[in-house]
Amino acid sequence: MLRVIFTTFIIVFLAELGDKTQLQTMLLATQSKSVWPVFIGSSLALILSSLVGVFAATYITKYINPQYLQMAAGVLFIIIGFLTLSGKL
Repeated sequence: MLRVIFTTFIIVFLAELGDKTQLQTMLLATQSKSVWPVFIGSSLALILSSLVGVFAATYITKYINPQYLQMAAGVLFIIIGFLTLSGKL
């Protein structure tokens, strides 16, 4: 169990570094008189989005093979990457 927690932490932490959400949080922190409300709000948002992701995956994998989901996610990441590099996203 600790291995899953540690692995999940590392993957999510690295994935979140420098993404649009972190940049937006940094912008909000610069505009706020106190950084704590920004920290609390962004932390709660990440927790809620993670909760939705976990429950959605639990529900979806009852009907769709996880290997297909992994393949679809990989293809979507590649498409989003190309769109980002081309300036269309």
